[in-house]
Amino acid sequence: MNTTLQLALLTLAQTDAAPGAAPASQVSGRSALQFIAAGGPISYLLVTLSFVALALIVANVLVLRRERLLPLHVQSGLENLLAQRQVAQAVRFCQTEENQSFLASIVGGGLSKAAKSPYGMLDLKTAIEDAGSREVERLERINHWIGIIAAVGPMLGLLGTVFGMIGAFATIGSLSGVQRSQELSTYMSLALVATAEGLIVAIPCTVAFAVFRRRIEAIATEAGDVAERLVAPVMSQAAAPPPRLPAGPSGVPGGPLARPAVASTPPAAVAAATVPLAPARGNTGSGNGGAAS
Repeated sequence: MNTTLQLALLTLAQTDAAPGAAPASQVSGRSALQFIAAGGPISYLLVTLSFVALALIVANVLVLRRERLLPLHVQSGLENLLAQRQVAQAVRFCQTEENQSFLASIVGGGLSKAAKSPYGMLDLKTAIEDAGSREVERLERINHWIGIIAAVGPMLGLLGTVFGMIGAFATIGSLSGVQRSQELSTYMSLALVATAEGLIVAIPCTVAFAVFRRRIEAIATEAGDVAERLVAPVMSQAAAPPPRLPAGPSGVPGGPLARPAVASTPPAAVAAATVPLAPARGNTGSGNGGAAS
């Protein structure tokens, strides 16, 4: 009896199976290109974005290297020049083609801006911070595009899903039988493939964006420390007070150079130049008599 029941169930399963249904081995053997084609135009767009994202990731890996952004020969060259306060030579050193780097752009830009400032090298720290902000923004341009792809990928996948669901519901209302089943499976494949491709593009791009942003922040912090160390001799010279003149005998700063020389007058000349304020009182009669006689 058990054998009879098994045969009946097998016959019923074969009867209920759709005549146009493909074998399981045939469905599972579909290639990647067939899955991409099943996703429709949105699928091709997502594949293109995946190649663009891969190129941007490779570019970031090649650019965000410490030996390329903070080369040791640039650090040693700038350290020797700035230790001797040779600002003009340091700017020319940063502008040469073989020394072009993230660090050279920061230090060279800061020195050039400070040299043109009315405050001179007292404005050097602010000038270096401004130059560093500009260079960090340039480094982040490639990473920003990776972030844009990471944000756009899921939305494109959702758009493909919506198109697939619209087609599926339209098929349910307009077709019937085996043809409806085939069209429905086609549109559902479009919806699911687009969703999967959007996530496949977005997940690696999101991880790469976070990793590269953290690396840019680390390199920018290290470059700021190195630049501050390199320009320290120039900044210390600019912040030093002006030299003071030697003190004079009286202890006044500047001594005889700060006080004008005053010619001394002899006591005899002072006595001769003294004029009495009132006529002297005495024997006027004798004086008059003498004069009369």
